[in-house]
Amino acid sequence: MYWTTGSGRIELTITKKQAGIGSHPGDCESDVSYLRQLPSIRRQLAKLSPELVAEELREYGAWDSEELADHDQNLTRLLWLACGDIQDGNHF
Repeated sequence: MYWTTGSGRIELTITKKQAGIGSHPGDCESDVSYLRQLPSIRRQLAKLSPELVAEELREYGAWDSEELADHDQNLTRLLWLACGDIQDGNHF
């Protein structure tokens, strides 16, 4: 599946099965961490600048500036959001 942020500045390709691993009821953190280790996802996330990811996540209003300063956590947040959107059918 192809997923993009609302602005279209970040694009990810994630399978429906991977999205199901990363978005489900309960705590998803360890599952998203697992997905981040997959070569296809790791390569995509490695291309994203810390500034761009933080700017995109800031639009959600769920994290403060201090939290958004952590790029590693931001990548986890971004992937989790992408998985959730794909699971909910909100992808392109």
